Amino acid sequence: MKRLLSVLLLLFLLPRGMASAEPLRDGDLKIAAPYAVLMEKETGEVLYEKGAHERTLPASVTKVMTLLLIVEDIENGKISPDDIVTASARAASFGGSCVYLEEGEQMSVDEMLKCIAVVSANDCAVAMAEHLCGTEEVFVERMNRRAGELGMADTHFTNCTGLFEDEDHYTSAWDVALMSRELIGHELIKQYSTIWMDSIRGGSFQLSNTNKLVYWYPGCTGLKTGFTSKAMYCLAATAERDGVEYIAVIMHGDSIESRNADAKALLNYAFANFTLCPLPPEEEFPSAPVAYGSAETVPLRLSSGERFVLTGKGGEGCRFSYELSEALSAPVREGDEAGLLIVTRGGEELARFSLTAAEDVERIGVWGIFVRLAASLFGL
Repeated sequence: MKRLLSVLLLLFLLPRGMASAEPLRDGDLKIAAPYAVLMEKETGEVLYEKGAHERTLPASVTKVMTLLLIVEDIENGKISPDDIVTASARAASFGGSCVYLEEGEQMSVDEMLKCIAVVSANDCAVAMAEHLCGTEEVFVERMNRRAGELGMADTHFTNCTGLFEDEDHYTSAWDVALMSRELIGHELIKQYSTIWMDSIRGGSFQLSNTNKLVYWYPGCTGLKTGFTSKAMYCLAATAERDGVEYIAVIMHGDSIESRNADAKALLNYAFANFTLCPLPPEEEFPSAPVAYGSAETVPLRLSSGERFVLTGKGGEGCRFSYELSEALSAPVREGDEAGLLIVTRGGEELARFSLTAAEDVERIGVWGIFVRLAASLFGL
């Protein structure tokens, strides 16, 4: 049994008479590409999907994972942007999108990262893979491990570039959104993914971003384009306005124009139709009762983030209530499920979020129970 503790906490500026944020499906928006996903970055909530879990060739969108591993190594202190990378003969042999590295040519990690993010340089991607792991093969093993950690169930990498149309090298629109969300969580990447024009080699070699949305879509923060004759036109596009960021993934588009139009349609839809709303602060949560514990209650916290996505703009009317477990039995461990935070408006449930124990509560022994009972009986 559970007891319901309904407490009105806050009134938010939320839409009247609108539904909660439900993901759209194919047909709700006119997206030409066969595979697409729209995701809100902070919560990871998917707001639109079309063929989201279908496995497909990713082309250079593969490099979202390549970039992620590079950025993580920088932020973990394993490498520095100033470190020098020497191009091997193998790296210099790569064609397609490249900056025409020569064997033995040296560039900083900063320059390599810029070339990968801005012009999708295959030669620089391989040079960085070799710099970090010795060989591209070992780097690809890291890519697949990281994909597994991110829950990318429909992904397998065989190279770090996406240049080769290998049937064992695949991903899905959903998985691209997952790794893109992880990548743009690192503010460092936006120093590179938002570059429109730049140069290397002392200004003698010009760079122009392959993602044209960086230039003409307001708030665009990146992220990665891709094309091969089998993968067709792919794009992971990200944009941020007023502290809210969305990820639009388009796979197997018919053309650059179609790919960009699809991404723009998804981003426009997101910014026009959704609000990222705060949940109550933890200090306003009730405590959950604990039986036979060293403390009679345990404080609670959200197991998810501090905001949630709701359909619409403006208005008011959200209410927050708590549904708590009747009693937790000690020992209670931090992270144990302890109840729910429920969001309603006009009697309609919009969302529910898991509440967990914020700390450990140890079990008391027989003597402790006796002392507590005696104190209760004698009013001590």
